[in-house]
Amino acid sequence: MDSIRDIASQLSRKGYRITPQRMMILESIENSDTHIAAEDIYAQVIKKYPRVNISTVYRTLDLLKQLGLIYEIDLGEGKIGYHPENKGHHHHLICRKCNAIIDINESALFSVKAVLLQAFNFDADLKHLALFGLCEKCRED
Repeated sequence: MDSIRDIASQLSRKGYRITPQRMMILESIENSDTHIAAEDIYAQVIKKYPRVNISTVYRTLDLLKQLGLIYEIDLGEGKIGYHPENKGHHHHLICRKCNAIIDINESALFSVKAVLLQAFNFDADLKHLALFGLCEKCRED
Protein backbone atom coordinates (compact mmCIF):
# COMPACT_ATOMS: atom_id res chain seq x y z
CA MET A 1 0.00 0.00 0.00
CA ASP A 2 2.95 2.34 0.62
CA SER A 3 3.99 2.16 -3.01
CA ILE A 4 0.46 3.10 -4.11
CA ARG A 5 0.64 6.12 -1.80
CA ASP A 6 4.09 6.96 -3.18
CA ILE A 7 2.80 6.94 -6.75
CA ALA A 8 -0.27 8.94 -5.76
CA SER A 9 2.00 11.45 -4.02
CA GLN A 10 4.16 11.75 -7.14
CA LEU A 11 1.06 12.37 -9.26
CA SER A 12 -0.19 15.00 -6.84
CA ARG A 13 3.19 16.81 -6.76
CA LYS A 14 3.10 16.96 -10.55
CA GLY A 15 -0.34 18.56 -10.47
CA TYR A 16 -2.52 15.54 -11.29
CA ARG A 17 -5.71 14.85 -9.38
CA ILE A 18 -5.92 11.70 -7.29
CA THR A 19 -9.35 10.37 -8.23
CA PRO A 20 -10.93 7.20 -6.84
CA GLN A 21 -10.65 5.66 -10.32
CA ARG A 22 -6.91 6.37 -10.49
CA MET A 23 -6.41 4.90 -7.04
CA MET A 24 -8.26 1.71 -8.02
CA ILE A 25 -6.21 1.43 -11.22
CA LEU A 26 -3.01 1.86 -9.20
CA GLU A 27 -4.17 -0.81 -6.74
CA SER A 28 -4.88 -3.26 -9.56
CA ILE A 29 -1.43 -2.78 -11.05
CA GLU A 30 0.36 -2.88 -7.72
CA ASN A 31 -1.49 -5.96 -6.45
CA SER A 32 -0.90 -8.00 -9.60
CA ASP A 33 1.71 -10.74 -9.40
CA THR A 34 2.21 -10.60 -13.15
CA HIS A 35 1.93 -8.05 -15.90
CA ILE A 36 -1.68 -7.01 -15.95
CA ALA A 37 -3.63 -6.08 -19.07
CA ALA A 38 -5.82 -2.97 -19.30
CA GLU A 39 -8.89 -5.17 -19.73
CA ASP A 40 -8.08 -7.02 -16.50
CA ILE A 41 -7.60 -3.74 -14.67
CA TYR A 42 -10.93 -2.53 -16.03
CA ALA A 43 -12.66 -5.74 -14.90
CA GLN A 44 -11.34 -5.24 -11.36
CA VAL A 45 -12.17 -1.53 -11.17
CA ILE A 46 -15.69 -1.81 -12.59
CA LYS A 47 -16.64 -4.19 -9.76
CA LYS A 48 -15.97 -1.40 -7.25
CA TYR A 49 -16.84 1.59 -9.41
CA PRO A 50 -19.46 0.61 -12.03
CA ARG A 51 -19.47 4.01 -13.73
CA VAL A 52 -15.83 3.82 -14.79
CA ASN A 53 -15.12 3.71 -18.53
CA ILE A 54 -12.37 1.64 -20.19
CA SER A 55 -11.06 4.88 -21.73
CA THR A 56 -10.34 6.12 -18.18
CA VAL A 57 -8.18 3.06 -17.64
CA TYR A 58 -6.28 3.62 -20.90
CA ARG A 59 -5.78 7.34 -20.22
CA THR A 60 -4.51 6.62 -16.72
CA LEU A 61 -2.15 3.92 -18.00
CA ASP A 62 -0.82 6.33 -20.64
CA LEU A 63 -0.23 9.00 -17.99
CA LEU A 64 1.52 6.59 -15.61
CA LYS A 65 3.66 5.32 -18.49
CA GLN A 66 4.57 8.87 -19.60
CA LEU A 67 5.64 9.72 -16.06
CA GLY A 68 7.78 6.57 -15.84
CA LEU A 69 5.72 5.09 -13.01
CA ILE A 70 4.78 1.93 -14.92
CA TYR A 71 6.22 -0.05 -17.79
CA GLU A 72 4.28 -1.31 -20.76
CA ILE A 73 5.45 -4.51 -22.38
CA ASP A 74 4.25 -6.31 -25.49
CA LEU A 75 3.94 -9.96 -24.53
CA GLY A 76 3.06 -11.04 -28.07
CA GLU A 77 -0.21 -11.96 -29.74
CA GLY A 78 -1.62 -8.50 -29.03
CA LYS A 79 -1.17 -8.86 -25.26
CA ILE A 80 0.07 -5.69 -23.60
CA GLY A 81 0.94 -5.91 -19.93
CA TYR A 82 1.68 -3.26 -17.32
CA HIS A 83 4.12 -3.47 -14.44
CA PRO A 84 4.92 -0.88 -11.73
CA GLU A 85 8.34 0.69 -11.96
CA ASN A 86 8.92 0.28 -8.24
CA LYS A 87 8.87 -3.53 -8.54
CA GLY A 88 12.15 -3.41 -10.43
CA HIS A 89 13.42 -4.19 -13.88
CA HIS A 90 13.28 -7.63 -15.33
CA HIS A 91 12.96 -9.18 -18.74
CA HIS A 92 11.02 -11.98 -20.33
CA LEU A 93 11.78 -14.86 -22.61
CA ILE A 94 8.53 -15.74 -24.38
CA CYS A 95 8.09 -19.01 -26.20
CA ARG A 96 6.41 -18.35 -29.53
CA LYS A 97 5.10 -21.93 -29.62
CA CYS A 98 3.61 -22.57 -26.15
CA ASN A 99 3.53 -18.92 -24.93
CA ALA A 100 5.47 -19.77 -21.76
CA ILE A 101 6.98 -16.71 -20.10
CA ILE A 102 10.31 -17.01 -18.32
CA ASP A 103 11.42 -14.01 -16.25
CA ILE A 104 15.11 -13.18 -16.32
CA ASN A 105 17.10 -10.70 -14.28
CA GLU A 106 18.30 -7.43 -15.76
CA SER A 107 21.92 -8.49 -15.31
CA ALA A 108 21.47 -11.14 -18.04
CA LEU A 109 21.47 -8.34 -20.62
CA PHE A 110 24.40 -6.27 -19.33
CA SER A 111 26.71 -7.71 -22.01
CA VAL A 112 24.16 -6.88 -24.74
CA LYS A 113 24.01 -3.29 -23.48
CA ALA A 114 27.82 -3.10 -23.50
CA VAL A 115 28.08 -4.49 -27.06
CA LEU A 116 25.49 -2.01 -28.35
CA LEU A 117 27.35 0.86 -26.73
CA GLN A 118 30.76 -0.22 -28.00
CA ALA A 119 29.80 -1.34 -31.52
CA PHE A 120 27.12 1.27 -32.32
CA ASN A 121 27.67 4.00 -29.73
CA PHE A 122 24.06 3.33 -28.75
CA ASP A 123 23.07 3.46 -25.07
CA ALA A 124 20.11 1.07 -24.97
CA ASP A 125 17.35 1.48 -22.42
CA LEU A 126 16.96 -2.13 -21.34
CA LYS A 127 14.57 -1.66 -18.45
CA HIS A 128 11.81 -4.00 -19.56
CA LEU A 129 12.21 -6.24 -22.55
CA ALA A 130 10.56 -9.29 -24.09
CA LEU A 131 12.55 -11.66 -26.27
CA PHE A 132 10.74 -14.24 -28.38
CA GLY A 133 12.02 -17.69 -29.24
CA LEU A 134 11.50 -21.32 -28.25
CA CYS A 135 11.64 -22.66 -24.71
CA GLU A 136 13.60 -25.80 -23.85
CA LYS A 137 10.48 -27.99 -23.97
CA CYS A 138 9.38 -26.77 -27.40
CA ARG A 139 12.90 -27.01 -28.84
CA GLU A 140 12.87 -30.71 -27.91
CA ASP A 141 9.49 -31.36 -29.58
